[in-house]
Amino acid sequence: MAAQQSAEQSVTALAGEVVDHRFKALPPDAEGLTVGALAAERRNLFTGGFTTPVLALSAESVEANLALLETYAERHGLAFAPHGKTSMSPQLFARQLEYGAWGITAAVPHQARVYRAHGIRRIFLANELVDAVALRWLAAELNGDPDFVFACYVDSVRGVELMDEALRAAGAVRPVDVVVELGAGQGARTGARTEADCAAVADAVAATSTLRLVGVAGYEGEVPDASPERVRDWLRRLVALAADFDAAGRFTALSDGEEILVSAGGSAWFDAVADVFAEIPSLSRPALKLLRSGAYVSHDDGHYRHLTPFNRVPEEGTLQPAFRLWAQVVSRPTPEQAFVNAGKRDAAYDLDLPEAQVVRSARDGSVRQATGITVSGLSDQHGWVRTEAGAELEVGDWIGMGLSHPCTSFDKWQLIPLVEADGTVTDYIRTFF
Repeated sequence: MAAQQSAEQSVTALAGEVVDHRFKALPPDAEGLTVGALAAERRNLFTGGFTTPVLALSAESVEANLALLETYAERHGLAFAPHGKTSMSPQLFARQLEYGAWGITAAVPHQARVYRAHGIRRIFLANELVDAVALRWLAAELNGDPDFVFACYVDSVRGVELMDEALRAAGAVRPVDVVVELGAGQGARTGARTEADCAAVADAVAATSTLRLVGVAGYEGEVPDASPERVRDWLRRLVALAADFDAAGRFTALSDGEEILVSAGGSAWFDAVADVFAEIPSLSRPALKLLRSGAYVSHDDGHYRHLTPFNRVPEEGTLQPAFRLWAQVVSRPTPEQAFVNAGKRDAAYDLDLPEAQVVRSARDGSVRQATGITVSGLSDQHGWVRTEAGAELEVGDWIGMGLSHPCTSFDKWQLIPLVEADGTVTDYIRTFF
């Protein structure tokens, strides 16, 4: 069934959800309140009854990051479909759309279903979709909502055959828009490996009535031994493929006023995407240059802090890390060791361990830098902390930690306090993983 509410209506509805034991760290005395009512109380994260560990999202940093990517995309003539897998949060999707996003990118059918349930009208699925059940759902969504815009990858003739078979069986009325995915090189992830392979996939699409070729796409983050030169070389292959397809008349199924979709751009190389997409030659119709970066919304204190393109183009702006995980010291067995009550169930650890940044004293609430304090490991529910000689830390103190990799930070929390710099909680960000 097609989505019946807008993204804005979805956010309003989320405020009516009741707070209870499902949501980690929320104040026990808030049980039974709606999320909206709790947010209206504007409690303080440190004195308002929250339990540890608790993940906080900086309101100021999120807002700055949203504004920065909107400005960047506009400056470079890019449309923007941020990857929703990062947060899986309808509230953040709504904010991204308010900041000019064209739509939201998904990776798997479940994510697309979440998007539709929360009013997202444009979805780019950055994968080939060959699941017959998911295609039946998609056909129903397209049939039931003429305003629903959807596109996905195709990268094989067999995939096209499976899509066509499933869509015909589902009684699809509207064709599914597809883009041929160009692989990022031998040994990379998905995508047709050569231009000849891409042409064969496009021929297969043209032979169906259930699919419509609308462009080309890929993911430069999988270029082997990626460097600025190698990434740009691959992006130029992608641009050339779009031009060759256009010259061969492969986009004739597009209606008047529709654009040729050319898409790339994760969170590590969008500067290269902007540069090369500026070189797209004049085509038979305008190009929709679609960027798909997702991690920017929260940024991080590890992986993307090192990889962000803004390190290479600082004049374009700076993303701000928005996550801080607060955990309490529950054991101080030796002068060199301490343990906090946050572990793998609470913090991302697949790329980097959390980074101890500040300590909040349990005695007087004062906050100081976490000098000489390092997170050295994680158990399921404990963080291992190494302390240097002279490091001030005692049982009861709270340690504020920066996290690496937003995609595996959001997914551990269903309701995340959105916190202003003074500790005031202004909202709660709901996630659906």
